[in-house]
Amino acid sequence: MLDFKKEDLDTILIRYNVLMEKTMTPDEAAEQLYPKDPLLKAVAEAIYEGEEDDVIDALDELLDAGKDPIKLIDEALLPGMAVVSALYDQGIIFLPNVMMSADAMLEGIEYCKTKTTEIPKAKGTVVCHVAEGDVHDIGKNIVAALLRADGFEVVDLGRDVPVDEVVEAVATHKPAILTGTALMTTTMYAFKEVNDKLVEKGLNVPFACGGGAVNQEFVETYSLGVYGDQAADAVSIANFVLKNGSNMDTLRKEFDVY
Repeated sequence: MLDFKKEDLDTILIRYNVLMEKTMTPDEAAEQLYPKDPLLKAVAEAIYEGEEDDVIDALDELLDAGKDPIKLIDEALLPGMAVVSALYDQGIIFLPNVMMSADAMLEGIEYCKTKTTEIPKAKGTVVCHVAEGDVHDIGKNIVAALLRADGFEVVDLGRDVPVDEVVEAVATHKPAILTGTALMTTTMYAFKEVNDKLVEKGLNVPFACGGGAVNQEFVETYSLGVYGDQAADAVSIANFVLKNGSNMDTLRKEFDVY
């Protein structure tokens, strides 16, 4: 795993933000966050650069050194993506960089799976969908990619998903959270229908909603709604639920944007 603590990361990034215009580049900021072990660092660098072939080559070096394929997911791939996520959270790199890195990391995970019969354990499950009547799925795809990159199993229902299908998926998969995206004001009201049917069935799963048409005021009109302003908020919300539980008052206070 990476050998820096959160307070070390904060110090590094604060220093980076202060000195950004004078001395440092995003590459230099990433350099300070990489693992010290040269083989693990090679994986992290390849993920940061979004180079899928280089990720595989770096993993092969570790496998040749006798490393367990499944342990490499936790020890090399996820820490490499953590560097990218930290820089993105600080506004140092941007979403296209994150998407390229996520694709490279996911390719690495799939490669590790081919080297063993052991099934890696996901940290939790999240169900994702685009509201019924809405075919705009770019936001949902980004949410799903970021969640997978953070170690979650994602049940991706796709776009224009009927309300009953969403509720059935939650009942079947028992996710940590449900996510929904909507681009149009005419489709976002499906979220309220999903919410009410979940409550009716006793499925009190936090429902993280976002998208171009959606705002916090609307989301908090229904009991399970938590507003996500950015795609990465879904990852933060899911991790918060795993660590702290699903109390809605606590969740909303934590993720209120105003």
